[in-house]
Amino acid sequence: MRGRLQVSPRSYAVVAAVALVALVLIVFTGAAVRVTGSGLGCPDWPNCYEDGRLVAELNSHAWIEFGNRLLSGFVGVAAIAAGVLAFFRRPFRKDLAILGAMLPLGVVGQGILGGLTVLYGLAPGWVMGHFLLSMAILIAAAMLAWRARPDWREDAPPAADLKTTRAVWLTAVLGGLTLFVGTATTAAGPHAGGSGTGDVVHRLDLVGEDTLGWLIDRHSVIASLLGLVAIAAWWLARRAGADASLRHRLTRICVLVGIQGALGIVQYQLELPAEIVWVHVALATLVWVGIVLAAVQVGLPVATRARDRAALRAPREGREARATPV
Repeated sequence: MRGRLQVSPRSYAVVAAVALVALVLIVFTGAAVRVTGSGLGCPDWPNCYEDGRLVAELNSHAWIEFGNRLLSGFVGVAAIAAGVLAFFRRPFRKDLAILGAMLPLGVVGQGILGGLTVLYGLAPGWVMGHFLLSMAILIAAAMLAWRARPDWREDAPPAADLKTTRAVWLTAVLGGLTLFVGTATTAAGPHAGGSGTGDVVHRLDLVGEDTLGWLIDRHSVIASLLGLVAIAAWWLARRAGADASLRHRLTRICVLVGIQGALGIVQYQLELPAEIVWVHVALATLVWVGIVLAAVQVGLPVATRARDRAALRAPREGREARATPV
């Protein structure tokens, strides 16, 4: 079968891109389930109801949750396709096979974690884990989509210098920390996921009644640091003449982080309306994907340093060879 079915690099790149888009969309719909209070619209799992019924009743909250489950099916197909077809890509590449295999494994993990989240009544810890696992899967999906491009080469010139590379990776670290604290903030906020169905869901309680305010303060500080470091990475990339696509990506990241900051202030002043919270989560997902792609594009700082040293050493060795008498 492996000899009969062969996938071209261009076709597999499309499969990887579709999987990435699908995994982003499922985060969007999952956030919609949360902020509309539809988390227990289907109160059982894997069926919608305890009596064995799979399809949701005719009410909006049940269908919002059921629709998210249906989209999960498409996401599963896309992830499985990315994982399986990596082994039929010609030429075969081990790195794509490993990354591709991570996607269906991650989706299976998400399905199990999502079921436990429902069965445990949307407890904050389970909901946080469900969202953060989505962000982890997006790392593998973004890496796969980037490396699956037909023109990708292992020995390609570095996209940026060492300083820019370090700044991009610091942006990634702060981006991950911002996501974690932001997820905790949402877990302490008013959007528990069960309000639409009248279910009472306990909120995250770290420091007593002021947990939400305490987390908002820390989230805003870390997000501000993220914005400053992202701007620094953008400035360094422009100053050093980094790859044009990287400069454009960093520009988009800075713009989105700026919008996120303004949106965060607005939603706080308006006492966290559900619609704005959903937009905030959706944009946070796009920022995260952009940051991951930027980090993948520049490569590890260690690799960049090694390439820079090799580039400096090559002309010197050439001069020494020409100066050596025959």
